[in-house]
Amino acid sequence: MEPWRSTDVSGPRPVQLSELPARRDGRALKRWRWVGAFGPDLMLCAGLVHVGGIPQSWWAVWDRRAQHLDEHTLFLRPRAGVRLQPGRVTVRDRGVEIDLVLDEIAGVETVCPHGGGWIWTRKQAGIAVRGTVRLRDGRTLAVDAFGAIDDTVGYHARHTAWKWAAGVGTTADGRPCGWNLVAGVNDPPQHSERSVWIDGAVHEAAPCTFAADLSGVRSPDGGELRFVAEATRERHDELLLARSDYVQPFGTFTGTLPGGVALAEGFGVMEDHRARW
Repeated sequence: MEPWRSTDVSGPRPVQLSELPARRDGRALKRWRWVGAFGPDLMLCAGLVHVGGIPQSWWAVWDRRAQHLDEHTLFLRPRAGVRLQPGRVTVRDRGVEIDLVLDEIAGVETVCPHGGGWIWTRKQAGIAVRGTVRLRDGRTLAVDAFGAIDDTVGYHARHTAWKWAAGVGTTADGRPCGWNLVAGVNDPPQHSERSVWIDGAVHEAAPCTFAADLSGVRSPDGGELRFVAEATRERHDELLLARSDYVQPFGTFTGTLPGGVALAEGFGVMEDHRARW
């Protein structure tokens, strides 16, 4: 299978996403949706993943004004606490209530081979996110921010590792922007998921290199983003059929986007994820 990217190739995607078996050629099917919203006052994310048909969900809220991170991962009835639907996110868990409306766009779809299997993903960044977050202390915070969405389905290699950056912000000349950068999966030299959106227009970014400590990401086309972590989600799970180790800090970005466009401000996440599944 050759890498495929929706903004480069006309016609249908090379794989069908409906009625996929839970296992194929000994590989478990992985399927997830992750939504993040980032701004100067508040950052948050929510996700739902199925590995071989077994679900897990999570949410996190980073209150930048109060300097407080609240989060929870749900293994028991995960879909009851976290619901992710097209255009909507709702969370009802441990006294926290999240209600968000997402102004979704077509995004960028890619299909890339991976260790004898394949991965389909659709990435969106710079989308409008609006709603409310009710915290455990009783405060209700308004959300009027920009965000990113990761939809992924695939038969990943048994051992998978990647580094990832997703963010939103404003360029030095005042244009809204968003980015999705990755190394380790879906990252061939061309037809990758690496994407930068500026004022609604999207282009593919060049291959990039992440700092081992997630303090930045560079690309040979003039991109050099620096990242300052503020609050970190981190889990190390040994499950029946899988192991997952990840670090995902919320924080701020400065520097230049791939292509050399300077940032005035940027907010988002970095991630280092290693899995056996």
